[in-house]
Amino acid sequence: MQIPLARRILEANDEAAEELRKRFAEHRLPVVNLMGSPGAGKTSLVEETLRRTSGRLRIGVIEGDIATSLDADRIARFGAPVVQINTGGICHLDARMISEALESLDISALDILLIENVGNLVCPAQFDLGETYRVAVCSLPEGDDKVAKYPEIFSLVDAVVLNKLDLREHLRFDLSLFGRSLRELNPDADLMEVSCSTGDGCEKWIEWLEQRLEQVRGGDGASP
Repeated sequence: MQIPLARRILEANDEAAEELRKRFAEHRLPVVNLMGSPGAGKTSLVEETLRRTSGRLRIGVIEGDIATSLDADRIARFGAPVVQINTGGICHLDARMISEALESLDISALDILLIENVGNLVCPAQFDLGETYRVAVCSLPEGDDKVAKYPEIFSLVDAVVLNKLDLREHLRFDLSLFGRSLRELNPDADLMEVSCSTGDGCEKWIEWLEQRLEQVRGGDGASP
């Protein structure tokens, strides 16, 4: 019997992801997988999150990129524990990479773990990282047809953060069309319109994160 290579890879990843999920659950740690195109503003969203929750939430970050530590360097300025993963050409993170990254993080000292996936709207959707929540980060310059063009990733997410709202008057972006396309495909996904440049709307994102933290902790407010 022959098993296609892709199937074997995904099965092995799913096994590793399940172990991660159990580990995160033991620590009652919400883990958020941020996915999106290059330039959508994933790192800017992480920076704004750290800025707004400083002294209130203990947030760790795993940064995924094909090369360089540029994003991790940006995050480190906020004093948050951060681990950079360079995939060397692979267009996504996988569960094994996350397991190795955790060796450099004390997750017992965290309230939330953010994973910034490699910039891509295709491959990251196929690889379970043991995360608690999946979030797609989009931006107005990418166009209002992203949901229609990349239905798999948008069908899987718990929320969508639509970034660069400050550019709306300069672009032909139909917010109603984008929202309607998302609701038709994934009616349970929350949609948050933000500008990481101006800060507009970012508080809704922070509230969403805090609500997810409360859900994972069982609403008792105790530390993990």
